[in-house]
Amino acid sequence: MLSLQQHSRYAKTVHRNFPASSLAGRASLANNGCVTTIAQPLLPTLKRWFGFDSFRPLQEEIVTDSLAGRDVFALLPTGGGKSLCFQLPALIGDGLTVVVSPLIALMKDQVDAMTASGIEATFLNSTLGAEESRKRLRGLFAGKYRLLYAAPERLMLDGTIEMLRQWNVVRIAIDEAHCISEWGHDFRPEYRQIAKLRDIFPDIPFMALTATATERVREDIVKYLRLRDARHYVASFNRPNLTYRVIPKSKPYDQVLAFIRQRRDECGIVYCSSRKATESVAERLNADGIRARAYHAGLDDEVRAENQEMFLRDEVRVICATIAFGMGINKPNVRFVIHHDLPKNVEGYYQETGRGGRDGLPGECLLLFSPGDVIKQTGFIDEKPDPDEQRVAREQLQKMVHYAESAACRRAELLRYFGEEYPSPDCGGCDNCLDPRETFDGTLAAQKFLSCVYRLRQASRFGVGLNHVTEVLTGADTEKIRKWNHGSLSTYGIGKEHSRAAWQVIGRELIRLGYCRQTTEKFSVLEMTDEGMAVLRNRKPVTLTRPMISAGQPQEKKHRAGEISCDEALFAKLRTLRKEIADSRDVPAYIIFSDVSLRIMAREYPVEERVFSRITGVGMKKLDEFGAQFMDAIMKHLRENPRQMFADEIGEVRNPPPKPRVNDTIRETLALFRTGKKVDRIARERSLTASTIYGHLASAIEAGEKIDARNLITAEQERLIEAAFAKVTVGGLKEVKELLGEKVDYGQIRIHLALRRAG
Repeated sequence: MLSLQQHSRYAKTVHRNFPASSLAGRASLANNGCVTTIAQPLLPTLKRWFGFDSFRPLQEEIVTDSLAGRDVFALLPTGGGKSLCFQLPALIGDGLTVVVSPLIALMKDQVDAMTASGIEATFLNSTLGAEESRKRLRGLFAGKYRLLYAAPERLMLDGTIEMLRQWNVVRIAIDEAHCISEWGHDFRPEYRQIAKLRDIFPDIPFMALTATATERVREDIVKYLRLRDARHYVASFNRPNLTYRVIPKSKPYDQVLAFIRQRRDECGIVYCSSRKATESVAERLNADGIRARAYHAGLDDEVRAENQEMFLRDEVRVICATIAFGMGINKPNVRFVIHHDLPKNVEGYYQETGRGGRDGLPGECLLLFSPGDVIKQTGFIDEKPDPDEQRVAREQLQKMVHYAESAACRRAELLRYFGEEYPSPDCGGCDNCLDPRETFDGTLAAQKFLSCVYRLRQASRFGVGLNHVTEVLTGADTEKIRKWNHGSLSTYGIGKEHSRAAWQVIGRELIRLGYCRQTTEKFSVLEMTDEGMAVLRNRKPVTLTRPMISAGQPQEKKHRAGEISCDEALFAKLRTLRKEIADSRDVPAYIIFSDVSLRIMAREYPVEERVFSRITGVGMKKLDEFGAQFMDAIMKHLRENPRQMFADEIGEVRNPPPKPRVNDTIRETLALFRTGKKVDRIARERSLTASTIYGHLASAIEAGEKIDARNLITAEQERLIEAAFAKVTVGGLKEVKELLGEKVDYGQIRIHLALRRAG
């Protein structure tokens, strides 16, 4: 079993055998049998297109291996940045990266995000009309796109395969690769057909990506996709920004309503086990003033798509869904995930909770647990026709119940399921660590329970289930007890101090502690273990845990991982602005900027372009298109409100911001300018706006590059701009521009500021 530290180094220490510098140096790209040398630094490309200054764990290694023409298997948790692993290589060198994606919503979402960042990407699926499909196909034949998203069934059509041969495909990425395994939580038979692409494109690299996969599923992915000498990258499964809680289910709707009301303006998912429950909970939430919609496979396709879209666009706060909802949904600002009913297995539970906090900001996961849900799930399992399927499902359900009732760290329990060891006894991010439950000396109760299991086996020569043991302990008068004469046992009625429900809790904890085991057959029975016999023979002390209580929601005691303190009033204004821009472009709000980007803006108050450009998530195109609007909103807020300081800033010595670096794209603009070309001509040649070119030249000036500014701004224009700034309270670009009208443009104001800063 790997520790967290070992997981974070796993790919580097086990699978890598060649160096990769932080700027990725040189790599090779297999291109239909031809090898092309790539010498483009990765970090400037990352910042230019995605607005990030650094990679998340393992991303750089995965990208470098793919560019070098190697097959890659990548297991990164939800929110770990899987998509970037194939999106960034697609921007380096020529050719088309094909992405196999299982869901239409995911394709559109990712293409919208790519387009907003200025990247040419498209998808092909059944939602497109004939004319739109022909338009996209023409673009693919013309080499217009860097990325193509398609479902496996569309991709494997004879006609599509024939076209793929003509599109200069240089890489194939299989997202949600666990769908290829029958042992995965979302098996899709059509994924098995993807391996045929290996015969069609024998010389290009394949990349398989997933967020959750046990060892058996990982083996299936490599086997069925026919990955060749693949580099394996397995990141930690830990999601430190998620808080895990389990409470006893009691009036579940009231519990759900109270939880959501405490999180005003936050959005989340409520998972239910049945279609009827999703509709009922959504209807009641709406009646109580919380905008909600249902989502399940039984809804009309249009209604289901509309409800999902409303959630993605923040038109509704809550989606009440079955497990049909969520895979591949890229909404980063889901702040809570509630399980109204018990999930079938730990793997599915982890995947579903992982849809919270994808942006790295805090998220909360609440599970309502009831023994009645265990009985309900067991009934579903009994309906399965295959005995082997029943056995596996019972085993998985037992592990889920153990997780729900455990008094140990829930984070450690989840990680252990995936073969990872959490290094600390207190994660600070689950109910059992934040509010530890009381323990008591359970030696006598354990001896009574285990003695009953032993006597029942001894008397009848066969095992019995947990329910029967609790009935014997409490002295029940049932048909089975009379039939098997279990009323005559010495253990009959010795446990009347506890109810049957209490004995079931005790029994399940003894199973978790390893003192007895529960079989996974249809008629599950209890069996003693050697550890249990030691308790009976040697009177070994046993410590048990008090049952969970459902009184209210405990408050957070510690700073939550991922939390970004900021000016909440400004954050709310920036969210409103983001929503207005997103609505005007008919895309979800997070396509414009993530909550992380907005919170950093509301903390740093960037009102100058060079500072704004350093905000996480602000790439070249977004700076050009949205920067002025957001900086104006920040300046307006500062005119009306004082600048706030935050607790983690007090006493902090802040270094002056570093000078901007002259990256490759700025150097290209600078070289053209030095040949005597005007800004408008450079903009046309580079397919950029004049504003962006001015921004490049301003950054070059601030970085110390010598530029003849006389070709950019006259002395009279400088005097006018200086006078305008003297009249503006905070020094906003918009206000200065309004004062000067057509006498100058935004680009010249930026040049003036750059010259002034450079001294």
